[in-house]
Amino acid sequence: MTLTEKILAAHVGRKVSPGEFVNVPVDMVLANDITSVIAIKEFRRLGVERVFDPSRIVMVPDHFTPNKDIASAEQAKLVRQFSREQGINYFEVGRMGIEHVLLPEQGLVLPGDVVIGADSHTCTYGALGAFATGMGSTDVAAAMATGDIWMKVPPTIKFVYRGQLREWVSGKDLILYTIGDIGVDGALYSSMEFVGESIDALSMDGRFTMANMAIEAGAKAGLFRVDRKTLDYVKPRAKRPYTVHEPDDDAVYDRVIEYDASAIEPQVSLPHSPANARPVSEVKDIEIDQAVIGSCTNGRLDDLRVAAKVIEGKQVHPRVRCIVIPGSQQVYLDAMSEGLLEIFVRAGAAVSTPTCGPCLGGHMGILAEGERCISTTNRNFVGRMGSTGSEVYLANPAVAAASAVLGRIASPEDL
Repeated sequence: MTLTEKILAAHVGRKVSPGEFVNVPVDMVLANDITSVIAIKEFRRLGVERVFDPSRIVMVPDHFTPNKDIASAEQAKLVRQFSREQGINYFEVGRMGIEHVLLPEQGLVLPGDVVIGADSHTCTYGALGAFATGMGSTDVAAAMATGDIWMKVPPTIKFVYRGQLREWVSGKDLILYTIGDIGVDGALYSSMEFVGESIDALSMDGRFTMANMAIEAGAKAGLFRVDRKTLDYVKPRAKRPYTVHEPDDDAVYDRVIEYDASAIEPQVSLPHSPANARPVSEVKDIEIDQAVIGSCTNGRLDDLRVAAKVIEGKQVHPRVRCIVIPGSQQVYLDAMSEGLLEIFVRAGAAVSTPTCGPCLGGHMGILAEGERCISTTNRNFVGRMGSTGSEVYLANPAVAAASAVLGRIASPEDL
């Protein structure tokens, strides 16, 4: 069996095969200030008084928080009240972070887990060797009541990355390149298993980035095998036992796709699809109005470090708004203690409290008609960050920082 099949089989209690429908016990259920509202209403409709296990449910207000208006305040109030009533894990403003940065950091998701979330980027936790996937709010409501989910076992595609990465190339570039190669439906309802020496060299933050964007290839999940780096990350954080699973040597994969990662340069995905990826050398000289560094994709400490390295001692272009959003309060504190936030502010960037904000066109960086933004977020669909007449270009933090300085899409090497 593959890594996905091993994890699901351990939960089901028997061997599983791709295409088979199974009921699977879950280890963690997640929802945010947008998706929780529907899940709570559907939970009430079931007539169940209490959730199956308060310790295995997390609600994080991160999309429209700090609340931008009365409607978002009412949503957050509903989630807050339900969380208190049920005694579930809840992270208030001031303690919260962007959900997919926060949960691993808090040790709430662990290797071998089955995690579902009412957010498509729940697949982020595959970086820890967990099976994590996004589901609809009604599925989450049922899971909150029963502790189970009903799903089809996905086939697995193995992605092998060989070679040493070039300077300024990160997990973001590997996943953008991959999506550019296979397309936004290239891994449709499949698990993506990432392996190879290039993957082994990635930091945990880089792996979280890759797993996060598996959904942009249509995947059900994106998983990494657990190694020493994973265990070094997990052990100080884990609050409960966990199980490390390994794929069998004779595991059957739907496909195996190999890349020479040493040949990949920093990538930029042009509007209006993550699959519209190009080497940065081919898309220079496109003027921008805004740069966003953050999100559940690239709002971790490594991301802020590399952006600060590029921008230190320089100034954001006078025509550009540069917005930096640490992914959690811990990331914020760490970045502050390292002096990274001062570097950003002195360069003329705005530093925000943790929020999803601009990524979904929520707040804290909405684009007007005709504006262009280079962003470390995960999607650049029409109207994703504001006006349907705006454009979003996806890139890694180093490219976003260099572009903010030069006022155009640029490589750090251009500085």
